[in-house]
Amino acid sequence: MSVHRNGTTPGLATARLMLPVLLAAAAPLVAADPPDPAAQIAAAVLAAPEEKREGATVIGWNADGTTVELRKGDNKMVCLAADPRQERWSVACYHQDLEPFMARGRELAAEGLGMQERQEKRFAEIESGQLEMPREPRTLYVLHGSGYDAERGEITDPYLRWVLYVPYATAESTGLSTSPTDSAPWLMGAGTPGAHIMINPPREESGGR
Repeated sequence: MSVHRNGTTPGLATARLMLPVLLAAAAPLVAADPPDPAAQIAAAVLAAPEEKREGATVIGWNADGTTVELRKGDNKMVCLAADPRQERWSVACYHQDLEPFMARGRELAAEGLGMQERQEKRFAEIESGQLEMPREPRTLYVLHGSGYDAERGEITDPYLRWVLYVPYATAESTGLSTSPTDSAPWLMGAGTPGAHIMINPPREESGGR
């Protein structure tokens, strides 16, 4: 078994490593057909900074639950459309260097692996060199809401949070707490290949969950 740089083994510290719902496919699946490609693209890019939306690559969904590249972009942003089978509406955008990691997670989810199993398998693949993972910080934006009006392009109860992937980072190397908080950045998955800084801005009083 390989050992992380901080001396822990892959799988330790993974029990609490919760990826965004959209990427982890943790919510119950429901039968639903995806919107047309243009609608998926328009919604997906809302998670990205405004100046990066037009040039982002967009990955959407087929009716059979598989993903498909809907648009090839010309910048370093990749956006993932909302999975119509999920009860919660959620889209995400992230740096293109994270795509191998994210794509592998979707692949393993389609195979029926649970969240912790997916994490441990990907971590092992990163450690062995089989799966690419950038060593420098890379950003993920996650936008979700209690509903989405495609005709108006409006999200009900929108909530945007940021995730900064910092592989192998620890509390000692970053100075961050590893305790979850909604009021300050904190480090999740410390010491693992998927370590990341969670940045959850305060919710509006009527904000969605």
